[in-house]
Amino acid sequence: MRWITLLLFGLLLVAAGAAVYDVARERDYRALVAQGDAALRDDQPFGAIEAYSGAIALRPGSMLAHLRRAETYDRRGDLEAAVRDFRMAAELDATAPRPLDELGDVLYRLERYDRAAESYERYLELDDRSARVLYKLALARYRGGAIDATLRALDRAVALDDQFAEAYYLMGVCLRDTERPEPALPALERAVVLSPGLIAAREELADLYQELGRTGDALEQLQIMAGLDRGRVERQVAVSLAHAAAGDADLAVLTLGNALERTSGQPLLYQALGRVWLDIARRRNDRVALGKAIEALGRVASNPSASSEALLLYGQALLLDGQRELAERTLQQASAREPIAPAALRTYADVAEEAEHFADARTALMQYGALVADGGDAVRMTRIAELSVRLHDEQAAVAWFGRALELTPGSVRALAGLAEAQAALNLTDAARATVERGLLLVPDNARLRAVARRLR
Repeated sequence: MRWITLLLFGLLLVAAGAAVYDVARERDYRALVAQGDAALRDDQPFGAIEAYSGAIALRPGSMLAHLRRAETYDRRGDLEAAVRDFRMAAELDATAPRPLDELGDVLYRLERYDRAAESYERYLELDDRSARVLYKLALARYRGGAIDATLRALDRAVALDDQFAEAYYLMGVCLRDTERPEPALPALERAVVLSPGLIAAREELADLYQELGRTGDALEQLQIMAGLDRGRVERQVAVSLAHAAAGDADLAVLTLGNALERTSGQPLLYQALGRVWLDIARRRNDRVALGKAIEALGRVASNPSASSEALLLYGQALLLDGQRELAERTLQQASAREPIAPAALRTYADVAEEAEHFADARTALMQYGALVADGGDAVRMTRIAELSVRLHDEQAAVAWFGRALELTPGSVRALAGLAEAQAALNLTDAARATVERGLLLVPDNARLRAVARRLR
């Protein structure tokens, strides 16, 4: 029996030793977590990560240590490591919503919107009463292009919290994106009532009012934004241009004048003022207004950093004043200044062609077609072809006339030009076919008949 007693005594000693070891291990674990927390408070993320890693080595199944280390990785910008630890924390405690919430936030910042949405949805399976997480789910679904899913999440969010301004704003944006302006309107109006300083919602609302023809309401929103955001001259410019668009050019000038008194030397203000004066000069045939437009726009255009839009406006004012050579040089600059205003290329092409600078005009028209989505218009292609003829580049002319006719097969102007170019290249059979095609449409067309006589 003695050996049994000794065995039991030994087992008790082992158990006691194990218990002491576990207590010490737990003490060390807690000390390392506390050390990590202290390092974070002192803004020492590397020390915090080292401490939390030590805690995880002692207790690999600790959700808290993985969570804290994930938050530290997130704080220092190591998002991939944060994702790994947040996922591990969520696996270690399937009843804890916090890791899922923070995991969704990191995935959203990594632009993995579908994965972020899945994480928020798992959170909501644990707690479906969080309007805040429903809103984040809606944002992730919106960024992922799932508009219907976004609206469903937003409906749930505002049902839980009808004071959630950002949710109403996003709802309005989604409804506008799906071409439902009427239901978008009350959502955006609700957003600005709940949060008067939510400028993004007011911008959307102003655009929607303008789209619905409610110019007065749109102007009111622009004025409110200008008051809320006094540091941005763009707000004053938007108000003034809205006045001008509504037909009140004098009030537009007054608005910009007041803005210039408060913030002198702002190129955007002078550009807007020049635009308004130029519009007045065109509508009223007002030489005084034209002079003021040239003065204001000249201030901007003389700056080496002047935009293509500003140079275009200055060139247009100079054209109206008859200063064609200076206008052409200015428009040439506008056509080369990135980002290029498409209208600058078309205007420059007109002026260059009139000055018989055919190569420059042709290049500008080609650049315009490459820049705009609807650049494949037949009239522009026909002009390029005609400029090619004037440059004695009949081969290019044949190609461009052909492209124009693909869009407008019945264009007699393009058919006549094509026939002439083909004849000049001695493409006799092709020219005869083009002439016949054109004369079927307009039997007495003089240009086509002249080509026919030459071919005979």
